[in-house]
Amino acid sequence: MKIAVTGSSGLVGSALVARMHSDQQQVLRVVRKALSSDEAVIWDPIAGTIEADKLGGVDVVVHLAGESIANGRWTAAKKSRIHDSRVLGTRFLCQTLASLDHRPNTLISASAVGFYGERGDQWCDEASSPGESFLADLCVEWEQATEVAKNAGIRVVNLRIGVVLSAHGGALDKMLLPFRLGVGGIVGSGDQYWSWISLDDLLGAIIHCLHWETIQGPVNAVAPSAVTNREFTKILGRLLHRPTIVPMPALAARIALGEMADALLLASARVMPRCLVESGYEYRHAELELALRDMLRS
Repeated sequence: MKIAVTGSSGLVGSALVARMHSDQQQVLRVVRKALSSDEAVIWDPIAGTIEADKLGGVDVVVHLAGESIANGRWTAAKKSRIHDSRVLGTRFLCQTLASLDHRPNTLISASAVGFYGERGDQWCDEASSPGESFLADLCVEWEQATEVAKNAGIRVVNLRIGVVLSAHGGALDKMLLPFRLGVGGIVGSGDQYWSWISLDDLLGAIIHCLHWETIQGPVNAVAPSAVTNREFTKILGRLLHRPTIVPMPALAARIALGEMADALLLASARVMPRCLVESGYEYRHAELELALRDMLRS
């Protein structure tokens, strides 16, 4: 296959490119700056420029690009960048793909479980309604931006990604130092559900959706065992042989992180990966303790 990947320098994108290369697939990296390789497509999604001719003959596009949500407080300017990089960037990419003489068969476009907003202990699957928050509204627009590709006959998968766990970046990497120092603890009440997925399984889910041609529309990319923040904290502390007795009250989280604390740390989303399970995806890490144990050994 010939596969184009946006966001190829991020945690997920770089691992996906490496996986595709190991599987002997031809990969084009859609990037903002020129590389020393011919296997690159230069684009500026906000300015609306792209080397569209290089996308001709691509079989699959995996779209992961977007301003980081977890780095920096959510000022008005930051939220605008988060929105535009996802909504405008996705719309521009889809318009470009739809205009090609030889369009890709499939577009796998990132979204997030933030789609569901605050849901307490309610299970959410792909048919559940969106929540009410900045992230939920963003995800709705983000997914709607792929409609132009769908209308052009491209199979579109909107991958609603949970908290991605890897020992080499992302959320877990940020947690490890305070937990190893013995100052980790629950956040807020600790009762909020975190829907997570290991990086290995996220790559596996992307490849599964790439090959399983009956899958389209929203797909929850999460493990089948969402856990509360309290459960997550206890398991990580036990594996690291450290106490987890230093809580972060909700107020302290909000003072430190502002609006982002409610969206990323305090909101509860108990998400079920119905589409992946029913289509036969086999998880490498279905349970959190096994996932963390493997990551901490790597």
